[in-house]
Amino acid sequence: MNHSNIARFVVWICRKFNREEIEGIITQLALTLKDPHAEVKPRDQFKEEHPNYRNFRPDQVEPLTQPLAVKKKREKTSVYFL
Repeated sequence: MNHSNIARFVVWICRKFNREEIEGIITQLALTLKDPHAEVKPRDQFKEEHPNYRNFRPDQVEPLTQPLAVKKKREKTSVYFL
């Protein structure tokens, strides 16, 4: 997050919560960051940039085991009717 995003986040928190709730949020954040066993995962920038990476389903129809039969090309004949 850059500084402008952090500032906007702080303003949002100040609008949504009162002073006591904000102090509680700060306390909980500090405790979570100090705890070595806390499940604080770093942001994965690749997943944010590519949200659908590996998010697909394979075809339900199995691939062909034998090649398709090749159709013979018909020769063009020039027949003129008068």
